[in-house]
This record gives sequence, C-alpha cells and structure tokens, in this order.
Amino acid sequence: MKRLYQITLFASLLGLGYACGDASGNNKMAQLEELKNQKIELDAKIDALEAELLASGELQKNGGNKVLISTFEVKPSEFEHQVEIRGSVASKKNVMLTAEMKGKVEQINVVEGQNVTKGQTLIRLDDEVIKNSIAEVETQLELAVEVFDRQARLWEKKIGTEIQYLQTKTNKESLENKLKTLNSQLDMAYIKAPFNGVADDIPVRVGEVVHPGIPAIRLLDPKDVYISADVSESFLGRFSKNQKVEVYFPSQDKSVLSVIKSVGRVLKTANRSFEVEIDLPRLDFPVSANQVVVLNLVDYKNDQAMVVPTKIVQKDSRGNFIFEIVVDGDRQVARKVHVVTGVTYDQKTEIKEGLKTGQLIALEGYRDLTENTAIIISQ
Repeated sequence: MKRLYQITLFASLLGLGYACGDASGNNKMAQLEELKNQKIELDAKIDALEAELLASGELQKNGGNKVLISTFEVKPSEFEHQVEIRGSVASKKNVMLTAEMKGKVEQINVVEGQNVTKGQTLIRLDDEVIKNSIAEVETQLELAVEVFDRQARLWEKKIGTEIQYLQTKTNKESLENKLKTLNSQLDMAYIKAPFNGVADDIPVRVGEVVHPGIPAIRLLDPKDVYISADVSESFLGRFSKNQKVEVYFPSQDKSVLSVIKSVGRVLKTANRSFEVEIDLPRLDFPVSANQVVVLNLVDYKNDQAMVVPTKIVQKDSRGNFIFEIVVDGDRQVARKVHVVTGVTYDQKTEIKEGLKTGQLIALEGYRDLTENTAIIISQ
C-alpha cells in the first residue's frame, strides 16, 4: 500500500512539473491548489483502504506487518517508594566545656585525642589566691573552734553569759561556711570531665586568661552516637519508631541497616521540618560527629500492588495507557488499556486502576504498537 501511495504521489509531482513548465504564471497557483486537493482526497482513500484491510486481516497476510514483542503477565507484588534524606552523625555526649570563673590557665593535663575518665581534671586555672584564702580561714577556724569548745564547757557549768556562748558559736559556724565557699571556688578553678570520653579540641593555651562561657575544651563520647536528620513537614505521618532504614556513609562508601529511634512531634519554625533520630549500630569503621550521611527511608509501601515498568506507560488524549495483548480470531493484537497511575520509584510505576491479575502486557517493542496491531511474541 505504501508503494501505491508513492506511485500516486510521484505521478502527481510529474503532473505538477509538466503543468508548471507549460502554464502561464497566472495559472500556476490555481494548479497547485488543485493538486493539493487531489492529494488530500488520495490520502483519505488510502487511510480508508488501509483500515479496511487491517480489519479483514488481509494486510498482515499479504504484507507480513506483524510486530515482534516480548510480554509479561500482571501479578500483584510488593512495591515501595523510598526517599533520600541527608542527615549527620550526632552525639548527646558532645559538649564544649567552659570555665566557671575567670582565671589564667596554669596547666592543661590532656592532649587532643586523649581518652579521659569521668571526674578527671582536664585544665587547672590559677588557684594560688584561693588556696591562700583557704589557709587563712582554716587558721581562724581552728581558733574559733577552740574558743567555742571552751565557752560551751563553761556554759554547761552556767559560767559566763548566753551571749558569749552564741557569739563564739556564730563565729565558728561563719568561718565554716566561708571555708565551704572557698573550697567551692577552688573546685571551680578546675575543669573536669563530666563523663568518660575523648578530648577532641582544646582551643585555649597555658597563660591565657579564660572567662565563663568561653570554650576551653571539647569532650565527646564516640561510642554514644546516633544519626539525626531534619525531615520536611510534607512527610509527616509517614515514618514511625522502629521502622527500618538504610544509612549510607559517603566518606567510607559503606552502608548499614538500622531503625528509627524516635520521630519528632514538633516542627522547627526555621525550616518547617521535624527531627528523626536513628540508632547507629556497632560499626567496623570510624565515624565522626557532624559527618554527613544519606538515609534511605520507605515513605510508602503496598504489598499487593499492580506494578509495570515506567517506560511502557504512554499518554494520549484520554490519559495514561499501556498496551495489553488479546486474542482476536486467529491472531494476537495490541489493545490500549487506559490506567490510573500511582507512585513511581526505581523505574517502576504502581497502577491504581485499569489492570487485573493475568493480563498480558507488551514490554519490548511496545513503541512500535498501535491499536489493533498484530503481534508476534518472542520466545
């Protein structure tokens, strides 16, 4: 039939060339319009004849225009959609220790990277003035205690006045309280480890004067780490505690499986997100606080989904469709099935409506198909 169309078109072009050679300039436009109209009529006749031959099956028999394709049978299967979210390694025992009082750094007892134990003195400030004050008060307290003891014995024998007894008692207790205060101040001159960990960063140096609130030493526990990620509010309700998650460490090119430890219930106003914490299992490689990780989280799952390769879903004026294979008499042909699509992930698309178990769907070769195209299924 293509040959019939080519012959007709060739004849028309010859006629056009001949007419153009002989006709005057005023008649050329009219002749061109007439030939165009003839071409339109021929195209319509060719389309009608082709449709008639396709319906009768003669076109396939005579021309052998069957399309070779591969197929698959629709069956319910598990389908899930995953999202990638960036997170970071965090630790609840990652603190920057500061001095509780102003003072000059006299001694730094650790170096960066050193393991320390709870209660260990890490940095000592100048404590000479406080120690001298303590020594002075201790001397005064010794005398006050002796005076009080003697006055108390006399008072028991009703010797002296009650005022004298109360004065010596008050003096002794006042010095005792003053000594406690000085000892507390002395303790503030030492920066101690609040837990077992590693001295990670020491920004101060011996001889520098430090102030309360100024970072002096960072202490962290590398064993007490987890993953923290800020998740967009658009995913609210899609994740739950103990849900499995894959954690990928780009720096080490390694992945581990873990579970969600907790899901935040309050949105952060700064970025409209909520926090998800993920347990970090024992690793066979080192990680650092604030290290970037990539989380693969399942935000949708359907155990009985109708799933097809995304590439075979096409569109026409009625919407999305795919080609199914049906038997028409003694031949197999392709027919459009319009479908309602759901979630797409990993080059697969969930079909919500339009498919049922057992349907035969065209796969390889689907691009060469049209409605009622005869097909041959490859083995």
